[in-house]
This record gives sequence, structure tokens and C-alpha cells, in this order.
Amino acid sequence: MSILICGSLAYDTIMVFPERFKDHILPDKTHMLNVAFLVPEMRRNFGGCAGNIAYSLKKLGGQPLPMAAVGADFDRYAERLDELGISQRYVLRDDHHFTAQAYITTDLDDNQITAFHPGSMNENHRNKVPTDGSVRYGIVSPDGKQAMIDHSAQFKAAGIAHVFDPGQGLPMFSGDELKELMADADWLTVNSYEWEMIAKKTGWSRDQALGGLKSGLIITHGGEGSELITVDGAQRIPAVKPERISDPTGCGDAYRAGLLFGLEKGWDPVDAARLGSLLGSIKIAHPAPQGFELDGDALRERFKTEFGSAMPG
Repeated sequence: MSILICGSLAYDTIMVFPERFKDHILPDKTHMLNVAFLVPEMRRNFGGCAGNIAYSLKKLGGQPLPMAAVGADFDRYAERLDELGISQRYVLRDDHHFTAQAYITTDLDDNQITAFHPGSMNENHRNKVPTDGSVRYGIVSPDGKQAMIDHSAQFKAAGIAHVFDPGQGLPMFSGDELKELMADADWLTVNSYEWEMIAKKTGWSRDQALGGLKSGLIITHGGEGSELITVDGAQRIPAVKPERISDPTGCGDAYRAGLLFGLEKGWDPVDAARLGSLLGSIKIAHPAPQGFELDGDALRERFKTEFGSAMPG
């Protein structure tokens, strides 16, 4: 069965600052910030949360269906999706806008400064979650605000289990809106910073958040691993040491792809999160969000080595 990935398809311009942001930002001058970073290394990648998650799911052998709105400059990305065998059934073309664009600068500590132009992404609410039984699982990832609200409600109405992954879209929502979106979802996935933002906006503790979700909460902590939290308690998911650290861009999306792959197949959520952790480690060793390959046998062998048990399926 297919996994519907509501979110963005975007072009990412990645720049590497070969120093540390903190050495160039004066804390007592942030009210009049005027900083330029020399970035001798730059590349342009295919990205966006929906695109990145779909890529990883396809490499795992899944059936991803990205749902996104794109612009007049999408032709090369469309060709790439065709080359990868990823369906464009729910990719809406709007030639009055550019495709979403992210400009990301990363420093030596893997800190990132991002500027994002949504472009056609804000039209994705015109797409509708299908109700014909073709979709088994879904995710609402960063997108236009109305699209995230609508698709979340549509998943719930259709009885399709889904993950709510607000990510960079968090600042758009009030505490009450976040509570409603979480009540629609089976799982909430956030990093530790995003969880603190949600807790502040909603006034909810972890236990209160669990009361609103159908299944549970996953909080990622970068190199310190992640937590899978349900009414039965919290399970720590260890980080997998990468072969090397090349670029963190897209690691969270790779994690979510592994999680979705396992959840859709009915795995124990712990194993699904473990696969997510492993995929994040594989991704960070490569310089592009969609630039790594997977070998099924090698993946299963590494899963067993890292976690001490066989990968399901």
C-alpha cells in the first residue's frame, strides 16, 4: 500500500561556511545584526520534506506518493521523480509561482541558517487526501498552513493513520491550532527544540500531549539519539554512528522515512524508530538529501549489528 507524504517539493541551495557562526555574531549586537558569511562551497539539490521522505521510502522499497504544489520551474525535478519511479499523481502544477526554494548555510558545528521562499507550496491546500483506499498511511510535514490543517483533518476523516511533523512550519500555528492538529494525528515527530516550542505554545507536558495523540510522541536529539514515548513509557532509541559527517540537511526526513516504512508495515514502533535512526546516519554521510543508495542485505545486517536484533520483514 502507498504512503501519502503531504509537504513540499523544493530546490535547496546549500552553502557551507567553513567557520562557526558563533564566532561572527556578537551577542550584544543581535538587535542590529548585519553579518555576511563567505561561503566558498555551494551546490543545488533536489529537496523539500515530501521529496526527501519519498526518496528514502523508494530506496527502502516503499510506495511513496508525494502530495505537493510546484511551480513553473519544476520540469527538471519532475524528470528526476520519473527517473526514480516516484508517482506524481498528487503533484499540483501552478505556473504562476516558483517552486519552493530553500537557501541553507551550514557551519562547522552543523548549525544551519535557512531562508525559505514558499512559492507554489502555499497552493497545496487545493490537493485533497484520497478516500479510495489507495493510501494506507500518511504524514503531514511542513507545507502551506492551510494545507497542513486541511490534510490533517482529511486524514482523520478518511480513517488513515498519519504522522504530524510540523518542523519549520511550527511558528505559523497557535497553541490551540497545534492541539487540534495533534488530536487528529496518530504520532507527533519533532526535534528537541521543536518540542520545547510546542510545549511553550500549548502549555502541555509530555503526558498531556500523549493524551491528545492516538499513538505517541517521538523526539529526536541529533547525535544523542531519539525518544519514543507512549502511554506505556519512554524508550530511548540510540543514534547510529555515521561513517562520516558530510551534511545534516535531510537527516530528519530520512529518519521519518524509516519510521513511516515500519509503521505502515505494522512493525513495533521501536523497530520503526530504529530504522529511522539508521537511515539518518546513512544520510548524514552524504552531501545531498537525496544522494545516498541503500542495499537491502547490508541494511539488514547493519540493523542487527547496531540494535542487536533482526530487522522485521
